[in-house]
Amino acid sequence: MTTAATKPNLFDMNRADCEALVMSLGVKAFHGRNLFKWIHKHGVIDFDAMTDLSRSLRETLRETVDMRLPRIIESHPSADGTIKWVMALHDGQRIETVFIPEGKRSTICVSSQVGCALECAFCATARQGFNRNLAVSEIIGQVWHAARQLGRPPTNVVMMGMGEPLANFEAVVKAMEIMQDDLAYMLARQRVTLSTSGIVPNIYRLREVSEVALAVSLHAPNNALRDQLVPINRKYPLEELLPACKAYVGRDKRRKVTWEYVMLDGINDSLAHAKQLIRLLEGIPSKLNLIPFNPFDGSHFGVSPPERIDSFRQRLTGAGIFAMTRKTRGDEIAAACGQLVGRVDDRTRRTTVA
Repeated sequence: MTTAATKPNLFDMNRADCEALVMSLGVKAFHGRNLFKWIHKHGVIDFDAMTDLSRSLRETLRETVDMRLPRIIESHPSADGTIKWVMALHDGQRIETVFIPEGKRSTICVSSQVGCALECAFCATARQGFNRNLAVSEIIGQVWHAARQLGRPPTNVVMMGMGEPLANFEAVVKAMEIMQDDLAYMLARQRVTLSTSGIVPNIYRLREVSEVALAVSLHAPNNALRDQLVPINRKYPLEELLPACKAYVGRDKRRKVTWEYVMLDGINDSLAHAKQLIRLLEGIPSKLNLIPFNPFDGSHFGVSPPERIDSFRQRLTGAGIFAMTRKTRGDEIAAACGQLVGRVDDRTRRTTVA
């Protein structure tokens, strides 16, 4: 007998999987497409409401498969319209997902892991340690819940929440495929952005299977400083990272790499750093997001003064690099960039080591 815990989860399945499932049950593939559409486009998780599926198929599905999602257990609205949702997973872990409104644009910042193993020095998630990768259902479930909360699908999804997306490659790629499916959330490839700290082999892998927008957590213009701020740089230094990013956008002049650069007072924010950055990015189609550091408990960094950030940005734009200062959103509810923490049973034991 198949128990709820061992039944296949429909939220782990893309359209092709749903088609294969119903065909294995002896019905035609288009019923799988209808099933997929009910779940993701219409947000229906009650088999009885899927009225274009036969009663016998609905009964069989009820017996053989399940629909398991994260649960929203907390909702934290901000004065600027940002909302942070805390979601509970089946094993007691918690992740955080953020909705960021901007006019007609609605962006969902989605987590890919419980915690993060990459130990970036300025990130609150890194302080929590790491427990595990999220399943497809736990990634796409965040988008499903957001669409239900908002009454419509988001216009944009950024894989910039808790975790390193390219360290959970297969599940993230499959979830992004569902986001872009016309029978689901209908997001164009440029409306889905994957942010990575720089796992170089998987940037090349991503290029082979996806065309989503690429953002890279750069944060330093040289290896010595980036080794301290983004430790994965010791394994994949800039001379390996930059060619991979340039190859990802290829010859398509419409595409750019988005570089994320957190502005840390006295650390990486001088005009000398700006000049190094200009030389570093020469020849790569680029957009640079300057992010004022968002403090969190226990951090020892300070945010660069606004006038220094503006001077830094002007130096970049003067050299022909498109650069903008990202507006801080949701910082009073700890929903801003680098502040997501969730609840992580740390398998790395990082949080228990003084």
